[in-house]
Amino acid sequence: MSVRVRFAPSPTGFVHIGSLRTALYNYLFAKQNNGKYIIRVEDTDQTRLVEDAVEGMIRSMEWAGILHDEGPFIENHKIVQKGEYGPYIQSERLSIYSKYVDQLIDSGNAYYCFCSRERLDDLRETQRSRGETSRYDGHCRNLDINEAKKRVEEGEEHVVRLKLPENKDITFEDVVRGTVTFNTSDLDDQVLIKTDGYPTYHFAVIIDDHLMEITHIIRGEEWLSSTPKHVNLYEAFGWEAPKYVHLPNILNSEKKKLSKRQGDVAVEDFNRKGYLPEALVNYITLLGWSPDDEREIFNMSELIEHFHLERVSKSGGVFDVQKLNWMNNHYIKEADDDRLTQLAMKYVIGSGIINDEDEKNKYDWVKSIVVLVKEKLDYMMQITQYVQEFINDEIEVLEDEAKEMIAMEHVKVLLTEFDARLKDLEKFDAESIKQVIKSLQKDLGIKGKNLFMPIRVGVTGTVHGSDLVETIKILGKEKTSKRLNSIIIKL
Repeated sequence: MSVRVRFAPSPTGFVHIGSLRTALYNYLFAKQNNGKYIIRVEDTDQTRLVEDAVEGMIRSMEWAGILHDEGPFIENHKIVQKGEYGPYIQSERLSIYSKYVDQLIDSGNAYYCFCSRERLDDLRETQRSRGETSRYDGHCRNLDINEAKKRVEEGEEHVVRLKLPENKDITFEDVVRGTVTFNTSDLDDQVLIKTDGYPTYHFAVIIDDHLMEITHIIRGEEWLSSTPKHVNLYEAFGWEAPKYVHLPNILNSEKKKLSKRQGDVAVEDFNRKGYLPEALVNYITLLGWSPDDEREIFNMSELIEHFHLERVSKSGGVFDVQKLNWMNNHYIKEADDDRLTQLAMKYVIGSGIINDEDEKNKYDWVKSIVVLVKEKLDYMMQITQYVQEFINDEIEVLEDEAKEMIAMEHVKVLLTEFDARLKDLEKFDAESIKQVIKSLQKDLGIKGKNLFMPIRVGVTGTVHGSDLVETIKILGKEKTSKRLNSIIIKL
C-alpha cells in the first residue's frame, strides 16, 4: 500500500507554528515515499468555528510551499474539494458517521448515555474535591439496549460513548516513542457522538482515516493519550490501525509549550513581518528533527531527501526567535534583489513613506536601499526604518560620539569643501564620490577616521552605518547638500 498521510486542522483561528510543522513533517514524509499528502478539515466542533479560517489555513500552507494533493483548495475565491476520498470537510460526512456508530452500538462497543449536563458537572466537582482525575463514572454503561433505543426514539437528549474494556492493557508502536502501553482503567469512556448529532474528534478521525486509507498518523504528542482509544476502535471495527508518530511539542524559552502569550506563534504573524517562507520552513523542521550531520541550511528538495521520521526527537525543540532571525537573514542575503524589493514595497507603501502612485517611480530607489542594507535585516518589515533614514532633508546629531566627532576643529572646512566638490560633479555615481573623498584627503591632509567619520555624521547624523559612498549616491546630490548644510550652519 502506498503512503497516504493527512494534516487535519480544526478551523478555529490562526495556524499555529506547531501546526505548520506537523503539516510539514507529513508533507516531507509523503514526498519522500512518493505518497499522497491530504488536508482534511475537522469542523465537528461547531461552537469554535472561525469564519474564513479554512481559507487562511490553505493560504498559509501555500505561502510556506506545503502543497497538498487532496482536500480543499481555493479556486476563484471559492473552496473546492479535489480527490477520490471526499468530502474532505467533516461536517459534510455526517451520514457516513451515522452508519458506523450504529455498528458500534450493536456490537456492544458503544452505548447511549443520557446523563444531564448538571449530573456531569456535579460528578466532576465531586471528583475534584477528592483529588481524583475527572472522568465519566459509567452510570449509563450497562443500560438495557432496547430501553436505551426506545428513549432515543422518544427524543430524549443523549450522547454516544465508547465502551472501553475494563482493566485491559492497550499497546501500540510509535515510531518516535517505541512501545507504548495504557491501561483502560486510566482512560475515559469518551463521547463519540454529541447531543447535536456531530461526532467528536475521537470517532470521526477513526472513520475518516480508515476510509481515506491513511497509512501513517503524524501528529502532536498531545494526542498520545488518546491513541489507545483509537486503537480500541480499530479493533472494534476489525480494521488495521495505521502507524503512529507523535511529535514533540515546540517549546518556549522556559521549556513550556509555545503559546500566543509568548509573542508571535501564528504562521500569519511571520508572513506579515516579512519572514521568507523557506527560512521559516527550514527552521521549524529542525525543531524536533535532526539531520545526520551538523548542517543547518536546507531547501525543500533537500529536506525531502534527508528527512527521516526515525530521527525525530522525543523531547521538544525550543523556539528561539534569535536563531530564526539568523536563518532568515541568511536567506534574505541569498535572495534575488527584485523579490526582496517587491516585498519591501509592500511595507514602504503600507507605512506611508511613499504612496501607491509613486510605486513605479520609486521602485529603483527602494531597490538600491534594499541592496545596501539587506545584510542587516532580520525580516523584511524592518526595511521601513532604513528607507525612512533617506527621507529627511535635515538631520540631527544625537549620539555623543557623533557630537564629539563633528566638534573637531577641521570639520567645518571639511564638510563645506565636500559639499562644494559634490555640487561640481557632472556624474553623481559611486566612483565620482570616491574621487571627491580622495581629493579631500590629498588637499586637506586629513585621512582615516578623521576624514570618513565627520563626513558620515554630516550625511547621516551617526558614526556607524551602511557603505558611505552608496549611502550618498542613494541620497542624491541635492539631499546630500541639504543635509551637510543643516550641520555646517550649526558649527
